[in-house]
Amino acid sequence: MGNRAALEAVNAARSTRAGITFMVLAALQWGLIGIVGRVAMEESVSPLSIAFWRAALGACWFALHARATGAAPLRAPDRGRAIALGIGGVAVMYLAYLSAVRTGGVALASILLYSAPLWVAVGGWLGWGERPQSKELPPLALTLLGVTAVALASGRPGDRLTLNPEAVGWGLLSGVTYALYYLLGRPLFAHNTPSRVLAWALAVGALALVPFVHFASLSPRAWMAVGFLSAVCTFGAYLAYAHGVQRLPPSRAATVATLEPVVALGVAYAVWGERLRPLGMIGAALVIGGVLWAAQLSPRAPAEEIHP
Repeated sequence: MGNRAALEAVNAARSTRAGITFMVLAALQWGLIGIVGRVAMEESVSPLSIAFWRAALGACWFALHARATGAAPLRAPDRGRAIALGIGGVAVMYLAYLSAVRTGGVALASILLYSAPLWVAVGGWLGWGERPQSKELPPLALTLLGVTAVALASGRPGDRLTLNPEAVGWGLLSGVTYALYYLLGRPLFAHNTPSRVLAWALAVGALALVPFVHFASLSPRAWMAVGFLSAVCTFGAYLAYAHGVQRLPPSRAATVATLEPVVALGVAYAVWGERLRPLGMIGAALVIGGVLWAAQLSPRAPAEEIHP
């Protein structure tokens, strides 16, 4: 009996280490979205076009994966939610995040994306009648304070302290639509395989963007950037995340995923020399701290989560 318990403990430890490895891999891939998207924009590709190609190619990857793994079709009652997720969480979010990168930089965009816990709390209250518990209010307040500081420091370093309304607006919109993965994703991922849900959502998002996209030939460098976004930052990252949450509690998975904005900040500084002002760095630390604090709280009920 003792040997069996020891073996189970060893297997549990290995599973946890594997889960953390997968989550770190997912965060590393997500952290490259802004910098690779900026490469495509330097090739005169608009955020709309990048969002379309990332969604369209990503849908193909997930459709192939769902077929190869024999995943069950998306349940008919859940298709409306999948369509809503595709419009808001794919079409609008992808466009908003890349527009925030274009107008305010990778660092600003990656931090404002993590305002999502605020909108999850608001949406849960309005949509599900879930009032935030008293223990949830301090980390939410810390996140809100951090987002405010980042917004106030959204101008270029060295300039007079001014607000960049366009960049902040796009960044906050990306956070709002990111929250849809938690609000709409709760019933979707609870009853369907992630590959089917994401194939639907990405395809719908791509179709929603078609009327607004000006199709033009892309340079080889732009195609490489778009291909990388779809294959690595979308398909690869989601698969790594899925393997991670199979082995870790949601709270720990969310904690490790907070590595993403740190990666984005570090890569943006290393490649472009991009950095936040001191007030923005303080705000970034408050946002990440608030998310980490919230992730450590015991959840009300288990729910499968996924990152956009």
